[in-house]
Amino acid sequence: MSTVLHYPQSQLQPRDPVGLDYDLVIVGGGLVGLTLAAALRHSQLKVLVVEAQPTSVAAMKGQAYHINLLSSHIFAEIGVWPAMRPGVNPIREIHLSDGDYAGKVQFTLADLQSDVLGYVAEHRVLLAALQQFIQNCASVTYLCPAELVNTNYSADEVELTLKTQEQTQIVRTQLLVAADGARSPIRQSAGIVTAGWQYGQACVVAFIKPEKSHQDIAYERFQTEGPFAILPLPDNLCRIVWTAPKEEAVAIAQLDETAFLSRLKQRYGDQMGELEMVGQRFVFPVQLKHSLRYTQPRLALIGDAAHCCHPVGGQGINLGFRDAAALAEVVLSAHRQGEDLGAPQVLRRYEQWRKLENLTILGFTDLLNRLFSNSWVPLVWFRRLGLQALRHIPLARSIALRLMVGLLGRRPRLSEIEV
Repeated sequence: MSTVLHYPQSQLQPRDPVGLDYDLVIVGGGLVGLTLAAALRHSQLKVLVVEAQPTSVAAMKGQAYHINLLSSHIFAEIGVWPAMRPGVNPIREIHLSDGDYAGKVQFTLADLQSDVLGYVAEHRVLLAALQQFIQNCASVTYLCPAELVNTNYSADEVELTLKTQEQTQIVRTQLLVAADGARSPIRQSAGIVTAGWQYGQACVVAFIKPEKSHQDIAYERFQTEGPFAILPLPDNLCRIVWTAPKEEAVAIAQLDETAFLSRLKQRYGDQMGELEMVGQRFVFPVQLKHSLRYTQPRLALIGDAAHCCHPVGGQGINLGFRDAAALAEVVLSAHRQGEDLGAPQVLRRYEQWRKLENLTILGFTDLLNRLFSNSWVPLVWFRRLGLQALRHIPLARSIALRLMVGLLGRRPRLSEIEV
């Protein structure tokens, strides 16, 4: 994909959107891109979603996520949560532990004064609900499979060349939104630089059917090699996320089923009885990446195109949902006030909102991984002192839990924006 720039940024001026094909084009029809499209359902803005793959890779690999409370609130405000809710599993307790240390932390409903601490859902469940939802949105067009092959930015529009199986077509829009993943071709071709690093770790993920009920409990168990998470799913399935050094993770994933389950049981524990494998195992690399800019004139980045974080705490996909909701609120407000959606002053509001909050969570997940994936004795004592504080100081436990479930920071309020 090539990009042609024809303007000095200072010369950008608002324009009348009449004559454009779309007000906003989202490239990337995954969970985050579709969340943004769904959030704009009542805006009367003409929205195009472009997706290259007819079948989601994440869906094929059976990916599953922790959906925090803020994300569930966002979906509720959009109106898609009722379709998602039957296929997700609530989290009613979270157990946090450090190796074989006896001082475990248990977060309960009483810590949050809530009837749930979050949810766990498979990628396919969320994707199907969002795809069905936008089919009923008259203002949203979903183009799949389609490939973006050229992007031409000018002072008052973005011209996109799209290639489908039948033809090549050109569309013009006020604003291009990149929701095209961690390797975002749009971000790269726009010259937006990222900072970050590889962790030298990878995650082995798999579905497990335990003998006993998971009781809606999520586990985060820290080991010196990396964190180990157990997420409760419907039908008493559990999703494991087993982080280890890359070579070890690959070797673990390649074990035969008997050897894998035997080694897994050492990490999993015996609280749910015998374990049964369901489906295949997959390995995902672990990295931290953050874009130095989230926007430039007529372009905004959301989700993994803007940032990636360590999977500890299950924050990554939730940051993307929050990006989508925040950008939707900014766009809806700008549209109501008759502003140019792609103008720098409009997009700056989104970047200033999300960049610092995302950096905070990226730093938090990085600190957790470095603090707990470490056998240096002073750090071991320090983190176990922190666990004791969480166990015995209700305020500390409440603040930590509110951070995990997304209730700290500015909350998008889509339902309050009338267009």
